[in-house]
Amino acid sequence: MQNLQMELLQLLTQDCRLPLETLATMTGASLEAVATTLEDMEKRGVILRYSPVINWDKTDRERVEAMIEVRVTPQRDQGFDAVAKRIYRFDEVKSVYLMSGAYDLLLLVEAHTLKELAFFVSTKLSTLETVTGTATHFVLKRYKSDGVIFEGKDDDKRLVVTA
Repeated sequence: MQNLQMELLQLLTQDCRLPLETLATMTGASLEAVATTLEDMEKRGVILRYSPVINWDKTDRERVEAMIEVRVTPQRDQGFDAVAKRIYRFDEVKSVYLMSGAYDLLLLVEAHTLKELAFFVSTKLSTLETVTGTATHFVLKRYKSDGVIFEGKDDDKRLVVTA
């Protein structure tokens, strides 16, 4: 069953819209086994959501994205978890990662305008008592996200064989 789970996760990562029948055919498992396995992974929180990868640059949606390095003082008996929890509850924060190295947390933040993003950093994030410093890096262009290349075609993943 573990192999079926991993196969399903790999397939859904490539295309989250695959029908159950197609997943069953591709894995060689029964339709019932696929449905039960997916339902189990959803209940256990392995699969949290089915989501497409969107190239927002090809839409009319205006938004500003930034990666923010955050240095924090961990809280006694809670470490970084309590600080991360407080930060990830802000609507502007799309992702939070605990990092090794020169800073503690890496945030992916999104706002409608540069002014809104600056307001978030200066009034919400930097004012938290556990935050000791931030460094904001604006996303200018995405080339690849979640394994999907945005520009050009990369359909053929085979290696070139020469004799």
